[in-house]
Amino acid sequence: MQQLEQPIFSTRAHVFQIDPNTKKNWVPTSKHAVTVSYFYDSTRNVYRIISLDGSKAIINSTITPNMTFTKTSQKFGQWADSRANTVYGLGFSSEHHLSKFAEKFQEFKEAARLAKEKSQEKMELTSTPSQESAGGDLQSPLTPESINGTDDERTPDVTQNSEPRPEPTQNALPFSHSSAISKHWEAELATLKGNNAKLTAALLESTANVKQWKQQLAAYQEEAERLHKRVTELECVSSQANAVHTHKSELNQTIQELEETLKVKEEEIERLKQEIDNARELQEQRDSLTQKLQVIGHFSFPGLLIHASSLIFQKLLDNFIYVAYHHRRSFYKLSLVNYFRNVYFLT
Repeated sequence: MQQLEQPIFSTRAHVFQIDPNTKKNWVPTSKHAVTVSYFYDSTRNVYRIISLDGSKAIINSTITPNMTFTKTSQKFGQWADSRANTVYGLGFSSEHHLSKFAEKFQEFKEAARLAKEKSQEKMELTSTPSQESAGGDLQSPLTPESINGTDDERTPDVTQNSEPRPEPTQNALPFSHSSAISKHWEAELATLKGNNAKLTAALLESTANVKQWKQQLAAYQEEAERLHKRVTELECVSSQANAVHTHKSELNQTIQELEETLKVKEEEIERLKQEIDNARELQEQRDSLTQKLQVIGHFSFPGLLIHASSLIFQKLLDNFIYVAYHHRRSFYKLSLVNYFRNVYFLT
């Protein structure tokens, strides 16, 4: 190959081949990027794409005018090789490398087409002299004269009544030329049939791909609807969370106010407790004074005054106890509020 073919363009890419079973999935033929080169065979006047992975040829594709290189993405391209009965795929590192490879493919494809046309013209030119030589051979066919003898040996009557034989060379060349044209058109017809079969196979494959794409599109639409519903639900949850946050802020403010009120009530309860203790001491002093007055006498005028003052003091003490009782109930209610607040924050 080094003597007959020379690389005219090289690049690096990941090489793939279509799965022969499914005709859909790509199978990597190289574990890493390898060199992919265009070669020109001057003896046969053909262009080939060759790639080696070590000593193994993973691409050996002859470019024909019927081939088409297709860009399927920004960094991936493919072409079908009917001779190898496969589809090659190349993954490039950048879009620039892919575009450069596609340009070279189109350029060498056009060169292959021109080379094929020139070779056909040469074949037609070489076939025409052979047809003319065949016609020249037909100009001297076997005649009755050559079989029966010379003209001198024939009778004059036969010579006078004989008509000239038409020369076969008048129709020999057109017949040979029409046979060559017929073969040429038969070859063109066979080529067209082959192209038609390839196009039919490509159409069937495209139809299958369209069905698959429609299924994928339907799946994507369902997924999009599901995500849209999920977004709507999350928006509702978000609005509810905002309402809960507002309500929580209001509850925190209420709890803060209740805590301040509770603090005031606790201070008041402490004050009332101190007053109750003072009242108890006064009660004890009153009891002690009452006992002393009983010793002195209950019916003396000073004793009556002391008794009346003790009753007044008893009334005042009852009032203090009543107020302390109500303050204690308020304290109990505030304790319940504090309990529920702790429960709310724990949940």
